[in-house]
Amino acid sequence: MTLPDLVNAVGPDFGAVGGSSELRRIVGALLTFGLLTAVLMLVVCGTIWAIASANGIWQAASRAKTGLLVALGGAAFTGGALALANWLLDIGASL
Repeated sequence: MTLPDLVNAVGPDFGAVGGSSELRRIVGALLTFGLLTAVLMLVVCGTIWAIASANGIWQAASRAKTGLLVALGGAAFTGGALALANWLLDIGASL
């Protein structure tokens, strides 16, 4: 046997493990739900920030601004997590 044949014989067979397509679908659905929630919070916090600033309610405007930044970070991390999960599943399938 050659060295590549030995490496392939010793390594795990990831093709034999079922469920990666279901896992990809579940992760995608959960992260989509998280992304939609983050985008909804962006809209709500942006609206509250605009209304509170126009009416001179600076404490509410400040809290809405903080909520907007947190929702923006959540949307960015959720989008990045989906890309990371897909990348890891692709790498796992090719090992």
